Amino acid sequence: MPEETIAAAAIRWFDANARDLPWRHPDTAAWAVLVSEVMLQQTPVSRVLPAYEAWLARWPTPAALAADEPGEAIRMWGRLGYPRRALRLHECATAITQRHAGVVPDDLDALLALPGVGAYTARAVAAFAYGQRQPVVDTNVRRFVARAVAGAADAGPTTRPADLVATEALLPDEPAAAARASAAFMEIGAVVCVARTPRCAVCPVVDRCAWRAAGRPALDGPSRRPQTYAGTDRQVRGLLLAVLREAAEPVPRARLDVVWSEPTQRDRALRGLIDDGLVDPLPGELFALPSGR
Repeated sequence: MPEETIAAAAIRWFDANARDLPWRHPDTAAWAVLVSEVMLQQTPVSRVLPAYEAWLARWPTPAALAADEPGEAIRMWGRLGYPRRALRLHECATAITQRHAGVVPDDLDALLALPGVGAYTARAVAAFAYGQRQPVVDTNVRRFVARAVAGAADAGPTTRPADLVATEALLPDEPAAAARASAAFMEIGAVVCVARTPRCAVCPVVDRCAWRAAGRPALDGPSRRPQTYAGTDRQVRGLLLAVLREAAEPVPRARLDVVWSEPTQRDRALRGLIDDGLVDPLPGELFALPSGR
C-alpha cells in the first residue's frame, strides 16, 4: 500500500479538526470569500468574524457595496486596522460590478486585474470559492511547507516563486481535492505548525516532517521582530479615523487636534490619510470620510 501523501494526511486531519468558520461553508459565495480574505490579511480570525458578518449583512453583493459611498466602507471597517483595505474592497466591488456584471470572476487573470487583489488573494478566491487547483501560499503555508518538505524552521519574510512551486508540488491533481489541501495546509500552519511553539505531537505529517527529522534546527538568520504600534503614525492615523467614523457630519480640525498632542506627527498622519484617499479635506478646515463624489 503506497504511503499516504502529505496532502492526503493534511486533508484527513482538516476534515476532523478544522475550525468552523463561515467563509468555509460549502454555500459561501465568491464575494464572501473575497471579503474574508481581504479582512484576514494581518488580522486575527477572532477580530475578523464580527466585522465579516456585519459587512456581508450590509453589502451581500459587490453591487451593493459599489452603490454606497467609499467612506461608508471605511466606517464599517471599524478597528480592523490597515483601513486602506476597506477602500480597496470598495474599488474592487465597483470594478466587479462594472466589468463582470456583479459576479466575482473565476479566472485567475481577471481576479488579478481587480483593484487591490494581489497574487495571494486571487489564488485564494480561485481555490476556495471556485475549487480550482491553485497554490495558495500565505505565511502559515510557507512555514508548514518549509518545515515539512525542506527541513527549514521558516521560509523567510516574503513569498517567492519557489514557495509557489513547492506548495503546488504537494497538491493533488484533482482540483477539488487540491483546493481542500490548500485550506488544510493553511489551517495546520495557523493552529499546529505555528512559529514559536509548534504542536508537533498533533501534527498529521509529523512522521514525515523533514524539520522534525533534522532535530528541529533553529531559524538560520535574525528572527522577525513584532511590529510596534504604540506611538507610531499608525496609531495616530487610527485615532484620527476613529473620530471621523463616529461623526455624522464633517469634523473641524480642532476636534482632530485633541486626539494627539504632538502637532508634527498628528499633521503628518492626517496628510497621509488624505494622500491615501481615506479622508477628504473640505473648505473651512473641515474633514470627512470620502464620499466618492
